Amino acid sequence: MRVSITDLLPVAALGLCVCVCAGAAEIAVLHTGFQMRADKVECGEQVCVLHTGAGRIELPASAVARIESEPDEPKPILAEAEPVKKIEKVKAAKTARELVEEMARRNGLPPEIVHSVAQVESAYQSRAVSPKGAIGVMQLMPGTARHLGADPHDPEQNIAAGAQLLRELLLKYENDPNPVRRALAAYNAGPGAVSKYGGVPPYRETQQYVEKVLERYWKLVKLKPPAD
Repeated sequence: MRVSITDLLPVAALGLCVCVCAGAAEIAVLHTGFQMRADKVECGEQVCVLHTGAGRIELPASAVARIESEPDEPKPILAEAEPVKKIEKVKAAKTARELVEEMARRNGLPPEIVHSVAQVESAYQSRAVSPKGAIGVMQLMPGTARHLGADPHDPEQNIAAGAQLLRELLLKYENDPNPVRRALAAYNAGPGAVSKYGGVPPYRETQQYVEKVLERYWKLVKLKPPAD
């Protein structure tokens, strides 16, 4: 049997009978059992032509036992895909104590002083509301919160604003006698009262507040307060 790749004369000139399976490949099965795959097979009385992507193959028609259509590849059976679950990175809420640490450092303050204010003001309770209307951990008055652009009901904003206010007051009185006492008094009673009395005002609540915060502070830093 002779098999050669060659340029052929037009099919009509050879009197070939065209056998084409549109859209599917064909297989020329030889009498020897050998199979040859082609895009298209054209057979006449004497010649079979196999058209492939590489060219044409000419075979004696007597060598070809039959022409078969290549079966379509079975489509894979896909299981129904489960919906992709959106994985969201859940940010764990910070505790009030963690927020105090963060906001103290953000404002350049010793964390112990901010912790002391938070403890005395509300014991770190974000839902605490005083009889006068002070809100949250740092007990911000609504007007003060508005001035600082904070939502007093949001723990993070509340503590951030409280630490900012405390820093501003410490800077305000840094050149005055007893600056820390004055800043704490102003935090409790307002700068107006401190200005009016030239120091910690003679309010029992404010005086007790200042002493409680300082006592708490010295416990946190494990030092004794300096002698008056």
